[in-house]
Amino acid sequence: MTTSTASTARRSSSSLRPFLALARSEVTRLLRNRAYLVPALLLPILFFALWGLSNAGGKLSGVNAGAYMLVSYAAYALISTALFGFGVAVAAERASGWWRQLRVAPVTPAMLFGAKISAALVMGLLSVTALLLFAGIVGHIWLSPGVVVGVLVRLLLGMIPFALLGLALGFLVGPDAAGGVANLISLPMLFASGIFIPLEVAPDFIKTIAPYLPAYHYGQLGWAALGAKPAGAEWIHWAWLIGYGAVFLLIALWAAGRNEARR
Repeated sequence: MTTSTASTARRSSSSLRPFLALARSEVTRLLRNRAYLVPALLLPILFFALWGLSNAGGKLSGVNAGAYMLVSYAAYALISTALFGFGVAVAAERASGWWRQLRVAPVTPAMLFGAKISAALVMGLLSVTALLLFAGIVGHIWLSPGVVVGVLVRLLLGMIPFALLGLALGFLVGPDAAGGVANLISLPMLFASGIFIPLEVAPDFIKTIAPYLPAYHYGQLGWAALGAKPAGAEWIHWAWLIGYGAVFLLIALWAAGRNEARR
């Protein structure tokens, strides 16, 4: 029994070490990539400065409009991180041969994807932290610690389906097209989900299609943490995101299998 327990502990330790090394290398790679890092940090702040600060004195869904828009652009920052820091990177690494080199390393596909998702979560947290500090220092919009924790827990967990969408994208298209396709998917989805423009002021056809989009349910989770007027029970939004996550995972697995079969 003691020998078996010690053996299990050794296996866990031997699996954890390469995973942590891989996760650290992924975070370092993203931090050194200025073409990704600068827009990832600055664009949410810029959009919030343009549209959030100018409407900070109003009300949206029963809460302060500045706080509402702050959560909206935090959701935008995390979705962008999932699609561009994760999905586009996968497409580039496949083309460069990096994934073939990893086959000779003691790394399983689960470790590789886990490390990439962990790195995306870290970068997303960094981007949201920069946005929160800007909103507090420049706009004097400070969320209470409890609200910040509630928003972050919901948005970081809810980010996983978008990371799986990014993974599917990385397997389906090449590195030259990945960025364009990611924009083609994310920008209409964000506009039609109430992330860029609140649904209260959106055209009727946008209000009709929004409840069928994953970003709509993602945003609802963040706004609910502020105490905004709920658009349905919270479990419904989680169920939609889990459903979308399952679909994106199946697409990613199919695309990965197709790529393997072509070699």
